[in-house]
Amino acid sequence: MNLKTFYLLAAFLGTALPWFYFGGFFAVNGIDIAAFASGLFVNGAAGGFAIDVLMSVMVFWVWSWHDARQHHVASWWLVLPAGVCVGLSLALPLYLYLRHDLIMAAAGNSSLTDRN
Repeated sequence: MNLKTFYLLAAFLGTALPWFYFGGFFAVNGIDIAAFASGLFVNGAAGGFAIDVLMSVMVFWVWSWHDARQHHVASWWLVLPAGVCVGLSLALPLYLYLRHDLIMAAAGNSSLTDRN
């Protein structure tokens, strides 16, 4: 499996797995954003994970914006709704997928084979 295919698979799993849990929450509570947000911090363990992911997604957004400008990734902005609607588990592999060919071309690798 090449890296680009891996990124695509990771983006799919990074969408499906969180939404398995999000879907269960919304099925029970409806679209109650306040209850969802308060559930993120229901205890210290949940709050720690929530802050970790929220901080990571914010750092990723800043980094991806700068990286996209440097490598001319035209669709980089897709990581913004991906991060809001799903999370870093979609946003990160999606961005890596979008920039893969550009990075390989910049590295002088004109033939994108399964090694990449």
